[in-house]
Amino acid sequence: MATRNGNAIWRGDLKTGTGEVTVGNGVFSGNYSFKSRFEDGQGTNPEELIAAAHAGCYSMQLSAMLAEAGTPANSVDTNAVCALRFVDGAPTITAIELTTVGDVPGLTEEQFQKAAADAKAACLVTRALAGVGEINLQARLKD
Repeated sequence: MATRNGNAIWRGDLKTGTGEVTVGNGVFSGNYSFKSRFEDGQGTNPEELIAAAHAGCYSMQLSAMLAEAGTPANSVDTNAVCALRFVDGAPTITAIELTTVGDVPGLTEEQFQKAAADAKAACLVTRALAGVGEINLQARLKD
């Protein structure tokens, strides 16, 4: 299987330093800081990158499973919210909330709910994040 890479550089101390993260061979690059991670400062942070990876992986997994079942999706739109909280004084990813909307002709809401749950269990990133206390899913078909 393929390998993927990312890179980050940090300059300075924790509270006043700054960093830059690069995904792959420069397809995405962004600045990050203490404020962008633990407060509401400008820039990205590792938790946003985890959320984006989770949303992307989940959408692909659900789309693949729907197609394999003979009900290909026109689209699967997933949003992930990664909650960072202090647990025993240490910053910890405590939950990830996935919200997905599928545009899947010919599928009932019940069938979509089952497919969505099955995709959550099969998703590579969901499995990689097994140490996260809660990974919740809200799924619905597009109106």
